[in-house]
Amino acid sequence: MDNIRQRIPTRPVRFLDKLRLHMRDAGLAYTTERTYIHWIKRFILFHQKRHPQEMGAPEVEHFLTHLSEVRDCSVGTQRIVLNALVYLFTRFLNKDLSGLSFTQARRPRRLPVVYSRAEIASILCHLSGAARLRVQLLYGGGLRSAELLSLRVKDLDFDSNNIFVRAGKGNKDRTTILPQGLVPDIRRQIERVRILHEQDVADGVGEVYLPDALARKFPNAAKELAWQYLFPASQVGPCPRTGVVRRHHLHPTALAKQIRRAVKAAGIHKPARAHAFRHSFATHLLESGYDLRTIQELLGHSDISITEIYTHVVNRGSKGVLSPMDTLDPGNSIRESTPVYRIAS
Repeated sequence: MDNIRQRIPTRPVRFLDKLRLHMRDAGLAYTTERTYIHWIKRFILFHQKRHPQEMGAPEVEHFLTHLSEVRDCSVGTQRIVLNALVYLFTRFLNKDLSGLSFTQARRPRRLPVVYSRAEIASILCHLSGAARLRVQLLYGGGLRSAELLSLRVKDLDFDSNNIFVRAGKGNKDRTTILPQGLVPDIRRQIERVRILHEQDVADGVGEVYLPDALARKFPNAAKELAWQYLFPASQVGPCPRTGVVRRHHLHPTALAKQIRRAVKAAGIHKPARAHAFRHSFATHLLESGYDLRTIQELLGHSDISITEIYTHVVNRGSKGVLSPMDTLDPGNSIRESTPVYRIAS
């Protein structure tokens, strides 16, 4: 249940608790909150636990330069750290950070890992049941792993063929494709969820976690089938926010292990990552002729420049671009590596 916001005092005393409360009032997504807190802790420890109120732009510059020159971090990581520290100093402490000067990270963002259609089919052959359905939805809907695992029964609309992604990255809602071929399997999964939920209710642990203030607005919703997770955990456990014993969704590490085993069994020599199915979804749509704007909306990217990275990994062969190697006439290839000299008579 590590994606549930931990409870903090209404009037916090500790510095980080005050910062967390400020982030929640500002409406930051919980994943952003955790990332920012992680890097702010690293920043404080780097400066021998000095209080941020005593620091400013020179310390920020020193830390960002250290990440680039010593830690060899990527451009993306350095940008995330910069955003976290800008939030800390400008929005929380009201301190000016203008005119920052630091060494820019040199390691560029790498091209995404993309599986071919044949590789995805091979991976699916080594999965079954709910594990297979999870990977099919990752690829078929272009979902992030956190978005997949957070799906609830009510988020699947069979009439409009839509998957409703609630509070995705950036705390934004969106819709994406519900693959028609998966509908029978999804309905069977919902039936399994119903049976498990009825048993949980009988055991007194049938209330699912509800975000924000929904538990107060709709006190009976936590026991309704519509709000149950599509992929529930195998065990119940105490909620870190309230201490109530309940069943949460499957943990991301379980999903990652299943994917690693399937990729290895399929004999695929590419990194086994859940996010690779999302990259494959976007790349294959682009190969099929769909425009970038449509793909951007399905992925939930805030900027189309992020989506444009898939143009660099698309299968150029399907777009009519042939390598000059493929146009060589094998009958005219050079058969000898050294020239032949003839003596004049």
